[in-house]
Amino acid sequence: MPADDIDRGLVRDRLASAVREAGALALHMFRGRPASWIKGASSPVSEADLAVDALLRERLLAIRDAGWLSEETEDDPARLQRAEVWVVDPIDGTRAYLAGLAEWVIAAALVRFGRPLVAAIYAPVSDELFLSVAGGGATLNGAPIKASAGDQLAGATFSGAKRRLDSLAAIEPRIVTAPRIPSLALRLARVATGALDGTFAAPNSHDWDLAAADLLVHEAGGLVTTLTGESLIYNRPDPVHGALVAAGRARHELLLGLIRDRLAEFA
Repeated sequence: MPADDIDRGLVRDRLASAVREAGALALHMFRGRPASWIKGASSPVSEADLAVDALLRERLLAIRDAGWLSEETEDDPARLQRAEVWVVDPIDGTRAYLAGLAEWVIAAALVRFGRPLVAAIYAPVSDELFLSVAGGGATLNGAPIKASAGDQLAGATFSGAKRRLDSLAAIEPRIVTAPRIPSLALRLARVATGALDGTFAAPNSHDWDLAAADLLVHEAGGLVTTLTGESLIYNRPDPVHGALVAAGRARHELLLGLIRDRLAEFA
């Protein structure tokens, strides 16, 4: 099925409506303090995560019949046979959500042949809707956004894990460090708007943390890659990624060069 059979604008608009609806549900439950528990070794999950996941699965599969990969749905290997897959994080930043903080989002992307085609990130508390379409740019509440230009580190603002920021500060002490944003998707969205000049992601992020934000940053003129510059491929058997770096293109190139001989410090 050729990619040009997809009305990307229509998918974007319907996806926007779906994540807004999901955000309203999550926000309603957020104010009521939903029940939560721990899954696996230490990952929190709440009844809101599951409710939003169910709503999005119904809405998104009605937009486009595709495979499904979500943090809160048992993985179905049948997705690997599909050219298209919805990649969803019902609530990215669940710890922040359960703590009553504002920095959590709904993230969803339609991935085709391993790369995101249409994506949305919605922050319900601040009512920020980020949308992107491959080849069609990126917006925040309808206004175009751009990652910051330039290739200087002095005065540039970074957020992320302290260890990696300390390693970067050892190279250039004049960087500015911002508080770490608990939602990785939202942190990457801040790179797309230029509010952050760059960020690092620790190993063990998943497709659902990254796919929507990856497209947003890319369409805003930035890059999200491995520490050696490879683009991310989604909908693989194991949807886990290693350490990553994101920034506007010129600064991203500089960062790759600086950390090339220091990979162990940033991995």
